Amino acid sequence: MNTPNSENKLIEGEDFYYTPEGYKCFTEKYHLKRGHCCKSGCRHCPYGFDKKTGRVKK
Repeated sequence: MNTPNSENKLIEGEDFYYTPEGYKCFTEKYHLKRGHCCKSGCRHCPYGFDKKTGRVKK
């Protein structure tokens, strides 16, 4: 079993925040730290993915 270490822990306010509805929303900083686009149409996507077209806007 994998044990989470301090390098993989998310920091509230830096890596994510909670929306008024209670959902966890990842920040641009987290997405850049992760290093790739998940193509889910994230609110703070720094890669420019457009969920409607399925393409990365450049």
